Amino acid sequence: MSSTPDLRQRLADALAHAVAAAGLEAGGATPVLERPRQAGHGDFACNIALVLAKPLKRNPRELAQALVDALAAPGLVARAEVAGPGFINLFVDAAARNGVVHAVLSAGRAFGRSQAGQGRKVQVEFVSANPTGPLHVGHGRGAAVGDCLCRLLEATGWAVTREFYYNDAGAQIDNLTLSVQARARGLGPDHASWPADGYRGDYIVEVARAYMAREKVDAEDQHVVGAGDPDDAEAVRHFAVAWLRHEQDLDLKAFGVRFDVFSLESALYADGSVERTVQALVDSGHTFEEDGALWLRTTSFGDDKDRVMRKREGGYTYFVPDVAYHAAKWHRGFERVINEQGADHHSTITRVRAGLQALGIGIPTGWPDYVLHQMVTVMRGGEEVKISKRAGSYVTLRDLIDEVGADATRYFLAARRADSQLVFDIDLARAQTNDNPVYYIQYAHARICSVLEQWGGDAAALAQAGLAPLASEHERAVINRLEAFPQMVADAAADLAPHSVAFYLKDLAADFHSWYNASQFLVDDAALRTARLALAAATRQVIANGLALLGVSAPERM
Repeated sequence: MSSTPDLRQRLADALAHAVAAAGLEAGGATPVLERPRQAGHGDFACNIALVLAKPLKRNPRELAQALVDALAAPGLVARAEVAGPGFINLFVDAAARNGVVHAVLSAGRAFGRSQAGQGRKVQVEFVSANPTGPLHVGHGRGAAVGDCLCRLLEATGWAVTREFYYNDAGAQIDNLTLSVQARARGLGPDHASWPADGYRGDYIVEVARAYMAREKVDAEDQHVVGAGDPDDAEAVRHFAVAWLRHEQDLDLKAFGVRFDVFSLESALYADGSVERTVQALVDSGHTFEEDGALWLRTTSFGDDKDRVMRKREGGYTYFVPDVAYHAAKWHRGFERVINEQGADHHSTITRVRAGLQALGIGIPTGWPDYVLHQMVTVMRGGEEVKISKRAGSYVTLRDLIDEVGADATRYFLAARRADSQLVFDIDLARAQTNDNPVYYIQYAHARICSVLEQWGGDAAALAQAGLAPLASEHERAVINRLEAFPQMVADAAADLAPHSVAFYLKDLAADFHSWYNASQFLVDDAALRTARLALAAATRQVIANGLALLGVSAPERM
């Protein structure tokens, strides 16, 4: 009996051999297998006959029948049949299908992992919030999606570097400095001297108090002590940025998100990277002067209009340091870079890519990749929640973690396609009912733990269990779902789609709960009992593996 997890590939190979045995010219077409929506239509369906029919000028049903007649896969395919306009439905031999249970129990945490990335370097930049305030729920979505992307890429063999880029220069940092200075002088937002674009949240009071108290802040790569002088703008700026970086880092750690590298926009100016990049663009011949400003001819690289680099009044536009930063990523040896950002960054993609192409340093077209997430609407009691007392104008990531916990927050923020708007229902996220998907999934894991605890036997011995008694419709559904896990992981990583993991886990939990409600596990029949416990243990393992990809815990009791 096979226990290998590559059942799809073995079936595809068998069909490819059938194509050759039938004397057909495939023309490079390879069989692709999909799961039928209805269990009665087999374990897998293949449309290879439909693909070949047009170039071979043959009737697709006749081609499908020829392939079925030529299919020789004893011990793998129990039967094959032609359906519809020319689909081939495959019913897998029970022993081959059940082999995935042993594969899961043997591989354990490694089940579903692969080496598709072959150890190649990829950098994923995500969150990258301006250090001007607490992380809001949009940053939280970026953190959840970005971290899941990293976990998926690692699971498929990529060498991942997680990076956070701080925009710690520019007008927003100036406004932060002025706001802290005003609070340090005892002024509030209602005072006539309050800066026009100042930050009004209570956290500014906290920063000012800590600065005036000469507190020390440890923020990753720097250690800053408040000077206690509200007139020293540079000291206020340095302290406020460090204080907020530290606060953001605490929130991310509470969220289970870590970073390998922290990069600063200010460092790109300090080390001359921005000036060198601008000079390289000028030397490339893709810039021009007009109306006292320096422009980059981005229309040469697909943009709808050319872009200003250096403004007439002096200073660079915001995309210039972005080009310098990404050029540095290339020089650091990242053949692949993925930026997970909010949808408001959409307009920067073309101009950053254009700037990188204009440098002429070998960066491929379309580099880097982008995953853009849409906004999040937070609801409670059927009404939108718009503000946090501490932040003053928005819901913070910490608000959600405190309300519903890190697990539910991570799941809900990653469970929809990043490019779709998301409604975060606090009441649903807190509910301990089957309507709450994260509870529903975690409960399946806890249920299996409870069954195995009641059994009290040696779980390791289940890897050698005989699986022939697994014959019910519910058991077949669970087994088929387990078999799909490695391909789902590979596809989710390739498509940069962590929401696929959430969808899969919800379906697997539904399959398990249906089986649990329809069956008994601790039956008197020893062979049946052991087989069902083995399948349950395999299901528990795959749920745990999937939850780990989302950064969500797999509790043993609930």
